[in-house]
Amino acid sequence: MTETGLGRQLALSKAARPRGVVRPSRMSRLAPALGRVAIYAVVIILGASFLFPLLWMISSSLKPEWDVFAFPPSLIPRQVLWSNYPQAWTAIPYWRFTLNTLTIAIPTLIGVLLSNSLVAYSFSMLNWPGRDTLFFLSLCTMMVPYQVTMIPLFVLFARIGWTGTYLPLIVPAFFGSSYYVFLLRQFLLTIPRELSDAAMIDGASPLRVYASIAMPLMRPALAVVSAFHFIGVWGDYLAPLIYIRREHMYTLALGLTLFRSMHNERWALLMAASVTATMPIIVLFFLMQRTFIEGITLTGIKG
Repeated sequence: MTETGLGRQLALSKAARPRGVVRPSRMSRLAPALGRVAIYAVVIILGASFLFPLLWMISSSLKPEWDVFAFPPSLIPRQVLWSNYPQAWTAIPYWRFTLNTLTIAIPTLIGVLLSNSLVAYSFSMLNWPGRDTLFFLSLCTMMVPYQVTMIPLFVLFARIGWTGTYLPLIVPAFFGSSYYVFLLRQFLLTIPRELSDAAMIDGASPLRVYASIAMPLMRPALAVVSAFHFIGVWGDYLAPLIYIRREHMYTLALGLTLFRSMHNERWALLMAASVTATMPIIVLFFLMQRTFIEGITLTGIKG
């Protein structure tokens, strides 16, 4: 090809190239990958920061007392003492306190699921005068902290003779919680209204629709409420401290505080007891992980 023909071909190729089109640079092509790497790095750092206290607690529960506060600190025990766990369980009536906690957690869990799901169903799938106003008022109660109502509630329960028993910790769960009602209502709003309408046309009562349609469809949201409530009751310290007086009725949170007062320098045993108290929560999360995440994801999609 002659020099003149080559020049014409280059000119034609330049003319055919669309104007204003800029080839992406190498950095612009690498930007999405670098962004993902940065996100993963931040997630790993945050995950490690949240996981480190748990790992430190497990490590300290297996150390001898002299190694817990040794310097420089070591995450791996220099001497592994599995005997710390049975000693921690016998230093206080640990299993008795665990049973007491379950005595409160299981009935309140049943009450929370029944009462809140029923109220949320009424606020979301039934039409009645003043429904939205009452729902707004119930949301306003979320702004009132527990410390404000703590003394009036104690006076009320003391006058009816419930202090010193588990009743003040169990009975209020059967009257609903505005936060759980809000979560369940938001989830129910994602369910097509045609399902309940069709059931009512076929002659189903509102309670039948609630039991046969709403409750089965609410399982992911109910799993979220169950996890939140169980974790709250399992680690609750303030409410049992107010109402429980006798030591043999202590919950696990109060029992761990009693352990510290009785065995002030036995930090390894205290860590062993704390690890045992934390394990049910971790196991519960892993067993319900898929349902829990599904409920969190779907709750609040529709307002």
